[in-house]
Amino acid sequence: MKIAASVSLLVVLAAICGARQNPSSPESAAELQTGITLTGKGDFAAAIPHLLAARGHVREEYAAGFDLALCYVGTRRFKDAIAVLTAMTGGPHDADVYNLLAQAYVGNGQPQEAFEALEKAVDLIPRNEKLYLFVADACADSQNYVLGLRVADLGLRNLPQSSRLHYQRAMFFARTDQLDLAKPEFDLAATLEPGGDIAYIAAAQQQLLAGNIAEAIRAGRDGIKNGHESTALLTILGEALLRSGLVPGQPEFREAEAALEKSVTDRPSDAGVQINLGKLCLMKNHLEEAIAHFEAGRRLAPANPAAYSNLAVAYRRRGNPEQAQQMLAILSALNRQQQERIAAAPGDHKAGYVNDGVK
Repeated sequence: MKIAASVSLLVVLAAICGARQNPSSPESAAELQTGITLTGKGDFAAAIPHLLAARGHVREEYAAGFDLALCYVGTRRFKDAIAVLTAMTGGPHDADVYNLLAQAYVGNGQPQEAFEALEKAVDLIPRNEKLYLFVADACADSQNYVLGLRVADLGLRNLPQSSRLHYQRAMFFARTDQLDLAKPEFDLAATLEPGGDIAYIAAAQQQLLAGNIAEAIRAGRDGIKNGHESTALLTILGEALLRSGLVPGQPEFREAEAALEKSVTDRPSDAGVQINLGKLCLMKNHLEEAIAHFEAGRRLAPANPAAYSNLAVAYRRRGNPEQAQQMLAILSALNRQQQERIAAAPGDHKAGYVNDGVK
């Protein structure tokens, strides 16, 4: 589970950029401020036309251009983001520009360009932990775990005591089926921040990945009891409870529901959270709610097989066999693509592709 979702982190950057705006007219000021406000709320699609209207009509073009690129990344319009950002390099904010450009390249399936853009950002501010975390999250979202390992390794060369980068490294090892390498990284992440939120997150996630569901639940509950009710920890707890075999009506079911509902409120752009909450709705036979969450997960992570398999079940139950069949057809195509990726992957990473995207 990621420590923070990429889009949520983008919102933070949007707020920073908004403070720099200096519009040249009341009309452009209104457009820019509306775009900034919508971006800060995560309503990226609605913000785009306002930011487009402001561009070219404000003294500080950086704010309008950068926020527009943020919105393009948030709506998965990666090529548009790349076009905006490549035209913005060479200014005083190059570290932020190159970092967001790296995220856009990751989303657009251009790993080498992504890493080169990150290196340019790192050359400017090598000890800024967020540079690495932002791009690592983008790699996790795009299921490019091999690139994610390169990003984490780069970060740890400059910040060897970063608990969060060690946690990210552990997650990428786990996703490439290298659990023997993941374990010491989880342990180190917890050791570097004893009693902190990352310690509980690492412990709970490690147990969840190992299939020790009861221990994952215990670690999650311990963290929350000790005041670490982070979105990441709630998400892990919710998933662990979901895997424990709970049924509607049990106290544990409501506990899982509360954890995932809070997670999806705090992090609506996390596909895994949307899908897991949809599973709980499906268990209660609340089909419309389940479909809404599964469709959200599908939009956020089009390559996640779990979205389509669960949508097929939900649509079939709702009496829509044609839509269910469409989901199964997409799932079949994804499985074929996955087999091609397995065949083309280096030997050490083949096994890790088997469960890509499955929540």
